[in-house]
Amino acid sequence: MLECKNITKKFGNFTALDNVSIEVPDGKIFGLLGPNGAGKTTLIRIINRITIPTDGRVYFDGKAVDDEFVRKIGYLPEERGLYKKMKVGEQMMYLARLKGLSKAQAESELRKWFVKFKIQSWWNKKVEELSKGMAQKVQFIATVVHKPKLLILDEPFSGFDPVNAQTIRNEILQLKDEGATVILSTHNMESVEELCDNIALINKSHVVVTGATDDVRERYGTNQVEVLYKGGPVTGRTYTSNLNEELRDHSRAVLDVTDGFAMKDVLAELAASGSEIISVKKMVPRMNDIFIKLVSDSQK
Repeated sequence: MLECKNITKKFGNFTALDNVSIEVPDGKIFGLLGPNGAGKTTLIRIINRITIPTDGRVYFDGKAVDDEFVRKIGYLPEERGLYKKMKVGEQMMYLARLKGLSKAQAESELRKWFVKFKIQSWWNKKVEELSKGMAQKVQFIATVVHKPKLLILDEPFSGFDPVNAQTIRNEILQLKDEGATVILSTHNMESVEELCDNIALINKSHVVVTGATDDVRERYGTNQVEVLYKGGPVTGRTYTSNLNEELRDHSRAVLDVTDGFAMKDVLAELAASGSEIISVKKMVPRMNDIFIKLVSDSQK
């Protein structure tokens, strides 16, 4: 497990992180969320030992991280950084060797990834010949080729078309299945919904919320029910309706469940309403809505 304990980072009079603590469970995908300027990148740089905290420590498997630990990380920064004049294969070999692979290991593993991504013909191309999406595929390979136990991915889907973005999502899930722990920093809430087991939301240098994704939904999501029905409008004391719309052959209502009432109370009242109830479904709150709500509340 990765643990950041009471991390504070000051740049002169500016506090980028203020007593931030998070725990990243082993073998999980951990979403590091927050608006621009919240402190996410500073925390990532501290975990990577690019930046030293003003106060606090980072631990991995119970041991304080050191420079040797950095060799075990796969880090994909938001600012991509390949050498444009080098050939792709030559550069990948260089980066893989820096991560401790022998020449034979590096070439073997890289060739496997190039085949998997169907980019064998890129080996002797210069980086400057690649599109942005192509270059990001190459940099992703450089991040994972040494099979790191901890992966830190900062906006890994930026610049990808939907097909290639899904390819990278699938690879991240595969790496998790193989035992990697992943920290995913992104503004793409759909990716958070699809991938993340746990999250931490940072805003204005503080942790606003952290926990399992489903628990955060339960705590901060609105208590709403979607009803499809035929007949008169559904009304009752266990809920209020914030949407009623006529569809082709039935109606749809979104109900806000009144505090103190449970789903069974709503179902009982709907059954007694006299309307023909087609379906009732509890609405799962979207992470995007929770993100906006929590950031807005923390800025008041």
